[in-house]
Amino acid sequence: MSKHYHFIGIGGIGMSGIAQLLLRCGMKVSGSDLKAGKITEELKSLGAEIFIGHNPENIRDANTVIYSSAIKEDNPEVVEAKNLNIPLKKRAEALAELMRDKTVITVTGSHGKTTTTSLASYLLMEAGLLPTVAIGGILNNIDTNACLGNGSYFVAEADESDGSFLYYQPQYSIITNIDREHLDYYGEFNAELDAFKAFITKTKDNGCVFCCADDKNLKKLIADCKNRYLLFGLKEEADIYPKNIELKDLASKFDCYFRNKFVATFDLALAGEHNISNSLAVIAWGLELGIDLGIIKKTLLGYKGARRRLEVKFRDKNYLVIDDYAHHPTEIKATLSAIHGLKRNRIIAVFQPHRYTRTKLLMEEFSACFDLADYLVVTDIYPAGEPPLEGVNGKGLFDKIKQRSPDKEMSFLQKEEIVAHILRIMKPGDLIITLSAGDIVKVSDELAKELKNRNL
Repeated sequence: MSKHYHFIGIGGIGMSGIAQLLLRCGMKVSGSDLKAGKITEELKSLGAEIFIGHNPENIRDANTVIYSSAIKEDNPEVVEAKNLNIPLKKRAEALAELMRDKTVITVTGSHGKTTTTSLASYLLMEAGLLPTVAIGGILNNIDTNACLGNGSYFVAEADESDGSFLYYQPQYSIITNIDREHLDYYGEFNAELDAFKAFITKTKDNGCVFCCADDKNLKKLIADCKNRYLLFGLKEEADIYPKNIELKDLASKFDCYFRNKFVATFDLALAGEHNISNSLAVIAWGLELGIDLGIIKKTLLGYKGARRRLEVKFRDKNYLVIDDYAHHPTEIKATLSAIHGLKRNRIIAVFQPHRYTRTKLLMEEFSACFDLADYLVVTDIYPAGEPPLEGVNGKGLFDKIKQRSPDKEMSFLQKEEIVAHILRIMKPGDLIITLSAGDIVKVSDELAKELKNRNL
């Protein structure tokens, strides 16, 4: 009889990936979430039993209960699992078990994890190495976030938000950057730095850590560690770096140099210098594995991106609508910089703050990250399961941005008012971008639908 795994919060992108892998391994899988969606429907089609709502009876015959970091200790299914002495495991613990006997590559960092993980996964697929992958987003090339491969490699996105990435012991690690993020968990930035330092030491002695040389905190951490490492970045002080960068539309081109020797010219199907940096990590790793240079070039050119990462929702001769997952000030700046090069008449940015804690802790940084937006719409905070904090709300952030940039055209709107407002103010040549890790994607979808209907 196969083992029965029950997932609390199975509809989350990370949880669903593990559930999918276990289903494909022939395990019995059930799970609960607060609402149904595309992810839960897909898991159901693979054989999972899905419950809407959290109820003690949902875990009735489970051997192991897996829960995400969003699930609290007083969750009725967590309480019931403890009462019945059913083993409880964090998402990362379950993923670490699936990695056994595999050559593991983990990708972590405050920003760029999903893009870098999906690009690394796609490289192994193109090389015919049949990897198992678990990504924190949908890889458009395969239209899923996880797949079970017959090869020896396992590529996984390592979530640092709750420190659980320390369960992994990879052969190779890519660390994109370290920023002031998830301070609701870490308390202070030094504790976050300590966690990344510990993560570096988890890499096996015969492996290699790939770190971004442009991140001063990361560069300092890696220099103090005994692990073999390689630096990637946009400046020539890195081991691998670009020259002659060309940014065109939503793509880029650059000459790649490794330890001051020309490697090749790469065409990358991604916009923005931050994505060139991410791709350099994958190029360096591919070279480390001995993957043919032609395959690496083909991968970067043929990569179709990850869902909600500079994802084009609508495009015609007059308008361009893009959705992006950026929800931290650093990410927002990088995303707006990437699209600024598209030379549109105006950038209309729609921002939904994500989490009360993040909004409170980074209020100053948020007030200064929208300079490249010509028109800004701010809406209410997406709580992501957090209780409200007194005095922390979307209108307060709007006022803070307006105080710093009094001449900026801005509106504060309820989410359901946004599409109609944009349709009223938009002009030919405008680029509209939605920004958040919340559900603001619904706004870009609705706007794209309205514009498509206009063209019929």
